[in-house]
Amino acid sequence: MINLKKTWIFCALAFVLTIGAVSLTQSRVFAEETGSVILDGVYVGSVYVGGMDEETAETAIEAYANEVISGSTYLVGDIGEIEVANSTLGISYDAEAATQEALSYGRSGNLIARYKQIKDAENGGCTIAMNMSVDEETVEAIFDENADSLENAPVNYGLKRENGEFTVIEGSNGTAINEDASIEGLNAFLNSAWSSETNSFTLITEEVEPEGSEEELAKVTDLLGSYSTDYSSSSWARAKNVANGASKIDGTVLYPGEQFSVHDAVNPMTAENGYELAGSYENGTTVETYGGGICQVSTTLYNAVLMAELQVDERYAHSMIVSYVDPSRDAAMAGDYKDLKFTNNTDAPIYIEGYTYGGNIYFNIYGQEYRDESHSVAYESETLSTTEPETKFVADSSLAIGTITQTQSPHTGYTAQLWKIVYENGVEVSRTKWNSSTYTMSPRIYSVGIASDNKEAVAAMKAAIATGDEDTIRAAAAEWNDKAVAAKEKAEEEEESEANSKKKTTDTDADTEEASDDETTEE
Repeated sequence: MINLKKTWIFCALAFVLTIGAVSLTQSRVFAEETGSVILDGVYVGSVYVGGMDEETAETAIEAYANEVISGSTYLVGDIGEIEVANSTLGISYDAEAATQEALSYGRSGNLIARYKQIKDAENGGCTIAMNMSVDEETVEAIFDENADSLENAPVNYGLKRENGEFTVIEGSNGTAINEDASIEGLNAFLNSAWSSETNSFTLITEEVEPEGSEEELAKVTDLLGSYSTDYSSSSWARAKNVANGASKIDGTVLYPGEQFSVHDAVNPMTAENGYELAGSYENGTTVETYGGGICQVSTTLYNAVLMAELQVDERYAHSMIVSYVDPSRDAAMAGDYKDLKFTNNTDAPIYIEGYTYGGNIYFNIYGQEYRDESHSVAYESETLSTTEPETKFVADSSLAIGTITQTQSPHTGYTAQLWKIVYENGVEVSRTKWNSSTYTMSPRIYSVGIASDNKEAVAAMKAAIATGDEDTIRAAAAEWNDKAVAAKEKAEEEEESEANSKKKTTDTDADTEEASDDETTEE
């Protein structure tokens, strides 16, 4: 018996395929007659390419892409927005590949697939991805650099220490940019929605909880390490820099596993950030820079960290020896290439207290004591070698001849190392070399004036300076300075004048004697 239902379905399907085949045939004939143009209703991104041939479509896509790249986009965050030039986003695209995909639309695949594509184009259009995309690392860097303008950062739980007591500072939730989702959305926006009039993209953010809690911060009760150094002999400007640096570190809460950078905490070294011009080391000399004295801040903190036995990640010795700690106990700061970094390697938060009082700077590190009460540490500086400073004399044509002025103080050179000594119940149980340091010898430098119109004096002073012998140089300076030369010339003039006077008197006496003889003869 014939199954009428199956027969009916088969006939219907055959009819659809026949119609589809006819439509595809018509489309193919149309394409051949018009030079292989793109089906009507096809878009590449926001660019309509329906009815275009390959060259025209590719040109239209290129024009849109160039307009995007030459424009700008406002990235809108939770608390503000920034405008970025699209040319800085590292945008890439492939107009040729997009054009080929548009041309093949409705002309590839089986009959049913092609028929469906043709109908989609006829009934409202089809959009092919332009595949325009930004460089992910570049955009992530833009997000990070402008986080303060875009994100509502969470406020972590903190601590405040007053009158010897800790008070917990409540934290609050914030938001952070979801970088992966935001980059994906930005790519889609640039491909199909961007225009010079509509160029704002809202970033995708997610809620971020604050770090810490009252329970966690309640563990901070014990003094893990402390240290102080004396800066009472410093200038007013240097003293202010030391106090300013300590204040920028004071109150820091470092959670387990977090790293602290003194550079990040105290910079920038500018007048606007509270610093004054004061002496600091640079290439073996002392120069005036904003923030001079900040190294005493990092050095004092370094020693407190040593006593707390925290993990030291980065520390550098000064180029020349400092006076406020023993060799190898210092921690230099210089630009962005010398920094003190350490990590909280304990299981509880730590709190850093820093302040100045009575010409001393103090750092105290609080946390949860993790060492046995029988345990203690000490650090011992050992000097391995010493290089005494030299004395140098440098000719200076800006100083009057014979003038000698000290322009650089001497520093003895050292090589040293620091030992960490561990005690248990007062008995030494280990001695470990902690670091090694080299401090450059800095010579005592004198500038010697050679400015004079007296060529003989200038030549004499240059010859004396060339010997490098201090006694010779000082003797020449005493002999050939302008006052000495002037006095010498005056003495010579007076001597010559006196000689001439004596000669004149002698000549007159001789004439008188001759005249007397004549008179006697006449008589």
